[in-house]
Amino acid sequence: MSFPLNPAQAEAVRRTDVPMLVLAGAGSGKTRVITAKIAHLVAQGADPSRVVAITFTNKAAREMRERANALLGASGRKDAAAKVRIATFHALGLSIVRAEAKSLGLKPGFSVLDPQDLESIVAELVATADRSRTRKAQWKISQWKNALATPAEALSAAKDDEEAVAAKAYAHYADALAAYQAVDFDDLIRLPVGLLERDAEARERWQARSEHVLVDEYQDTNPAQYRLFRALVGERARFTAVGDDDQAIYGWRGATIENLAQLPHDYPGLVVVKLEQNYRSTTRILRSANALIANNEKLHEKRLWSDRGHGDAIRVVAARDEETEAEIVASAISAHRFEHRGRWSDYAVLYRGNHQARAFEAALRAQAIPYEVSGGQSWFERTEIKDLIAYLRLVANENDDPAFLRAVAVPKRGVGQTTLAKLSEVAAARHESLAAAVHAPGFATAAQVRAHATLVEFARMIDGLRHRAPREPAGRLIDELLRAIGYEDHLLSTFDKREAAAKIESVRDFTGWLARKGEADRKSLIDLTQMIALITMLEGRDGEGVDAVRLSTLHAAKGLEFPHVFLVGLEEGILPHRESVEAGTIDEERRLMYVGLTRAERSLHLSFCRTRSRAGGRVDCAPSRFLKELAQDDLRWAGQPLPADEAAREKAAGSERLAALKAALARPAAK
Repeated sequence: MSFPLNPAQAEAVRRTDVPMLVLAGAGSGKTRVITAKIAHLVAQGADPSRVVAITFTNKAAREMRERANALLGASGRKDAAAKVRIATFHALGLSIVRAEAKSLGLKPGFSVLDPQDLESIVAELVATADRSRTRKAQWKISQWKNALATPAEALSAAKDDEEAVAAKAYAHYADALAAYQAVDFDDLIRLPVGLLERDAEARERWQARSEHVLVDEYQDTNPAQYRLFRALVGERARFTAVGDDDQAIYGWRGATIENLAQLPHDYPGLVVVKLEQNYRSTTRILRSANALIANNEKLHEKRLWSDRGHGDAIRVVAARDEETEAEIVASAISAHRFEHRGRWSDYAVLYRGNHQARAFEAALRAQAIPYEVSGGQSWFERTEIKDLIAYLRLVANENDDPAFLRAVAVPKRGVGQTTLAKLSEVAAARHESLAAAVHAPGFATAAQVRAHATLVEFARMIDGLRHRAPREPAGRLIDELLRAIGYEDHLLSTFDKREAAAKIESVRDFTGWLARKGEADRKSLIDLTQMIALITMLEGRDGEGVDAVRLSTLHAAKGLEFPHVFLVGLEEGILPHRESVEAGTIDEERRLMYVGLTRAERSLHLSFCRTRSRAGGRVDCAPSRFLKELAQDDLRWAGQPLPADEAAREKAAGSERLAALKAALARPAAK
């Protein structure tokens, strides 16, 4: 092969006839191994259309596709790259559901509903107007589905009355989706698992299309995903599972490290390859990361090492409070960047929870430092914006059933689940959309008079906007739509005063932006809606390449790397989180800290607060227990003198940088 691989990577790539687990430590080149193995399989004569690579995010799938294209293109097989199936678990599941829709009792045009689309259905099933209770029930139903638990099993395992109510709702939930000819996100895994496990012909078809399966981030799989994986690889068991038990940080959403422990039992011939050479971080950073994670019980012993040099000591700062901590971090970033002539995008501030971002945003703004926030909620994911986008999607395309269901439910119109189920039956019988079925004679006789009249009026409003959209300014039509549905009144009556005001401001910002965009670019409402769809599909690409400090949760930072990392809020109750301490899941919190440490390439800065504001007052904070678990010889606490040899090295390095800066300033300006 033309690409350099270390001995462990080469072993992982070249063994293709055995079940394999690749334990890929942080920064050890796992994506390189997966894409190199794809290229190697094709070079060895494997049919590229029967090679399946599965990952967890669209971004990771895009990166894998780009690297596979480059490798196969370099060997003259670029045509093969397009045939390899590279997808997320859910995208792969969707392709199976589409291909097997008839066997699953679905029409070809079935809908995939997102959690917001489903909220009103669950609210009706649990008989509550309390959104918090509805969302908790949704979360429990999702957990049960991912664990492949039946409604009966969920009911018998219910810990309290609230879970019992959710379990009873779960029993009717599938019927509600079937009436809408719809599936939810979890069904994209659950339905293929059920089909492949019970239908031998379907199983053989899909196993024939999956001669070699590669799974990235294997430690993040849940029970349903593991069952899907097993059904695809079959008895041939030619697979490569790439993962790291030290980076298993998604237990809260159903992932289980037990899937790693189960592999050797289910596949006795499993070959384990360890990737321990780290290409990202300095020795000092890795020494602390290794010391920390050594406190967890291990499935497989692994110790990262690097040849990137000893590196700088890890700085630790104890701040008076969260505002002081943020100011210290902002000043340190500004000074460090000036001294080292770097880019703002070289720096990341990582924290446990989204609520911690506010103080850092304020401090960075105060010092005119550009930043971007990841791991929080994007504009297009806000509930109020998704509500309006549903209306715009329906105006653009009357066949968009999920948009119809969301738009007709918000604001409430007195159209309940029974009426919508009847509408769905009529639409399915006539093989047409829900919007079109509103005008069907069969629906007029089946529905209550008032509900039917409401839906006819709704459909006429949407049809009217659709007919005017190509000719009239988008801003005018959007304003009319908002007035016609009384959306601001809906927000005021649904949320408390402060939240409603924030949502109204968000809506006005969004509609104002659309109106200006339509006028400036001479785009119709239909054009703008298509543009929005493209933006939301590409969410996550925006901001890449922007020269700005990254603010991110630790969960969202997984898979990323930065030259300089500031890991903040290292206090008991935050990291480890109070709920994890109470639940006894400290190991996962330690893995989260480990992920944060191993994002850093050249320098690492740690900080915590001595006090923090809470419930209108101030509380004392204790440093995180994890600080004591780091390699103490590599920590330099603010205010403590440096060892003599290190002080001399820093003084010499500072003198060199100062001399270089003076020389640069003394050069005559270019004419």
